[in-house]
Amino acid sequence: MSTRAASAKQGAGPAPVTVIVGEEELLVERAVSGVLGAVPAAAGGGIGQDVHDVRGADLAAGELSTLTAPSLFGGDCTVIVRAAQDANAAVAAEIGQLAASMPAEVVLVVTHAGGAKGKSLLTALGKAGARRIDCPSIRRFGERMDFLRAELARDLAAACDQLASDTTGVINAQVVGRYWRGRAEATGFSVADRALEGNLAEALAQVRWALAIGTAPVLITSALARGIRTLGQVGTARGKSSDALATELGMPSWKVDKVRQQLRGWNSSGLARAHSAVAQADAEVKGEGASAGYALERAVRVIVESRSADR
Repeated sequence: MSTRAASAKQGAGPAPVTVIVGEEELLVERAVSGVLGAVPAAAGGGIGQDVHDVRGADLAAGELSTLTAPSLFGGDCTVIVRAAQDANAAVAAEIGQLAASMPAEVVLVVTHAGGAKGKSLLTALGKAGARRIDCPSIRRFGERMDFLRAELARDLAAACDQLASDTTGVINAQVVGRYWRGRAEATGFSVADRALEGNLAEALAQVRWALAIGTAPVLITSALARGIRTLGQVGTARGKSSDALATELGMPSWKVDKVRQQLRGWNSSGLARAHSAVAQADAEVKGEGASAGYALERAVRVIVESRSADR
């Protein structure tokens, strides 16, 4: 029996198809992590679970069938298609067809910005019975404050429970700092930011915190790969304003400015070496290596070294 089938029998498995709709990056990433967390082997990077994390714009016609084809050695498969609104018509049709007739061993997760672009794919996924998770942008000041209050209350409750379980005696500022400093901001994106900026100590700390709070290793390698890819995209588009480049690349202008700051110290050979290191780590966290943590830390070290060597 497949992992997904066994989990479904126990009522704890993920939906065969999940579509995550919205542009709020934090919430989208959290939703993806939640789905992966329901697939034990995917969350832990264990052997027997292939996890493919791809962008809609990067998929070629027919590639989705290859990704979801049964493995020679068996095992289940999880496919994450990000920014599916950017997929071409042929790929969008394949995603819809896959969702309508899901193989028992495959879990499909699709993220979509939710606008008019690629709307027909959302419709097709809905007709196929996909579970939908909405992650709407939080724009109004009052909504942001409500969101922050809810996040703070949740995190404080979890922190207090953890401290009460792990410590004895008086819980003071020193105890809180020892257990929680750096934990709240630990994500795949924070790992990527610190590594691409050349801050090895902080990057390694963020890796360990992210793994400690349950972030799937594949999401960390995905964030590293996207960070390197974005450096390459911004680095090759010289002479354009932040606003013009942001429109071209489909990202906010502040992110373009941030990436341009990170680009200092990088060149094409360093980026190629860093990309190769992330590709190796990605394979290892998906089952080819013995330790996801070791693979991630080694990749981070190579990334920082690649940047330093190009200064």
